[in-house]
Amino acid sequence: MKLYRQMVDDLTRMYPEGEARALVRRMFEDGFGLSQTDVLLGKDSELSADDIVKAKEIVNRLLHHEPIQYILGSTLFCGHRFLVGRGALIPRPETAELVERACSYATADFSGAILDIGTGTGCIALSLALALPGARVTAWDVSPEALAVARRNADLYPEAGVVLEQTDILAPPADDRLWQIIISNPPYVRQSEACQMEQNVLQHEPHQALFVPDDDPLRFYRAIGCYALSHLADGGRLFLEINQALGAETSHLIEKLGFCDVRVETDSFGCDRFVVATRNH
Repeated sequence: MKLYRQMVDDLTRMYPEGEARALVRRMFEDGFGLSQTDVLLGKDSELSADDIVKAKEIVNRLLHHEPIQYILGSTLFCGHRFLVGRGALIPRPETAELVERACSYATADFSGAILDIGTGTGCIALSLALALPGARVTAWDVSPEALAVARRNADLYPEAGVVLEQTDILAPPADDRLWQIIISNPPYVRQSEACQMEQNVLQHEPHQALFVPDDDPLRFYRAIGCYALSHLADGGRLFLEINQALGAETSHLIEKLGFCDVRVETDSFGCDRFVVATRNH
């Protein structure tokens, strides 16, 4: 465990002990195929000279605030491994809870059309398609860089059959498609909240996918709601991830647009994190 211990010690210059341990465990497991048991058995001492150089480089990048997911190139989400890249947000646990809510709504034999707005890595769309094999899933993003990452992930899971489209929800297409589910984790962090965020997020993740103006923080929810009002099938469901500080405002906006059964729901940490609504029959 000598190498493991050395790297934990190096990282504790910047990270709390528990987080440093978790980062090194993940590095050994995902980067070198060594489980925590392997490390306890001292197998980290069997790494080649090249692997030791690689491990030290990873630690150095972590000390420069680079997210471990970007360094390793992938992350787990809803039980599946997804490639990540700087053009798209790193998938997060609360977003997996959003997917779980949509899956709970859809029956096992669900065969409707699903739209994921602002797909990023494609993790939401692909996870839904894999969980609901009868569904027809389309994913939109305005960013060519994000769509490039999503296409790489779609290539990993061709059985999902997800259709990717470069589309801006602020200027949506004028078509007559109807969806049974519209789901989105749009930008929702106010510019004034940037000072509360970790440096690894601010320095490396795409700001276009994170931030909204302080004077119009609900701009994407308004656009999504207006689009969903005319493109959700009767009784169709809207699933949104939201800013925890704006739960009441977001739900009021969606309700005012004409949706029914509008609910603010909490994530596993007890924070207001989702708005779920139904289009009137």
